[in-house]
Amino acid sequence: MEDQKQPPIAVGTQEGKTVSVAGNTYRILATGKQTGNAFATIDMMVPPGGGPGPHAHPDIQETFYVVDGEVEVKSEAGTYIAKKGSYIVIPKGGIVHAFKNKTDQMAHLLCTVVPAGLEEMFMELGQPVAVGEFLPPPPMYPESMKKLIAVLEKYGQKAFPPDYLD
Repeated sequence: MEDQKQPPIAVGTQEGKTVSVAGNTYRILATGKQTGNAFATIDMMVPPGGGPGPHAHPDIQETFYVVDGEVEVKSEAGTYIAKKGSYIVIPKGGIVHAFKNKTDQMAHLLCTVVPAGLEEMFMELGQPVAVGEFLPPPPMYPESMKKLIAVLEKYGQKAFPPDYLD
């Protein structure tokens, strides 16, 4: 019996699930279901003021390539301004990190997570949108915060207060 060869994954410019997560728009390019959970890739559009707050995920390595724009990346190790062409690796181990678009221009990031899993979290937390569509961040009430924290924990994430890295 011959080994089954997997076909290439090809995603067109308007394909892939697209969700709004906290005001950012994420298009899932490759899922864990497609890669045997080896990795997932997410195309991230981060508007001015957007980006996730301080968080950690000890069992996931996360990489970002800045396709366009810039973001401020903060971690327990310091702050880095990532401009177009920059590449950032958040290693496994759980370092607390965050990024924010502090400019008045859209930031475009390509994110890969190893192993896969965060894309499922984004799909569970997010609201489906069209490619290029942006929704305002939802209001955070005590009940919605409880739900958010429960989903984060389900996917091995830990959130920290917004000023944790200041």
